[in-house]
Amino acid sequence: MTGALLMLESVLSDRGSKYAVSGGPAYSRDEADSLVKQLKKNRKFAKASHNTWGLLLADGTPLKSDDGETGAGLVILRMLEREGLTDHLVIVTRWYGGTKLGGDRFRRVQDCVRAYLEAREAG
Repeated sequence: MTGALLMLESVLSDRGSKYAVSGGPAYSRDEADSLVKQLKKNRKFAKASHNTWGLLLADGTPLKSDDGETGAGLVILRMLEREGLTDHLVIVTRWYGGTKLGGDRFRRVQDCVRAYLEAREAG
């Protein structure tokens, strides 16, 4: 059963692009889709350039969506695997600022996931 989303808005910005991160428990693809839909009910997130996400199910099944930000879902998944965090969806949102970030975009995704994990641990 899906729960409430933990949302961290305005986590960072880089060359005009702005990032946020959100997440919550999810135990299937349907629940992941439901949480993303819940996030997008907020007009700000619905208008974002990308809502990329990763979810590692307890049985080891990896689920992800790049939402046009090629490779970002895999970055999120790898971080979840390293943390051993299963059945928990993490969504990194980007509002494109007009300047391509190249490989730095992956570092920004990692920064967002780290901020989310720290906030989650802090309770």
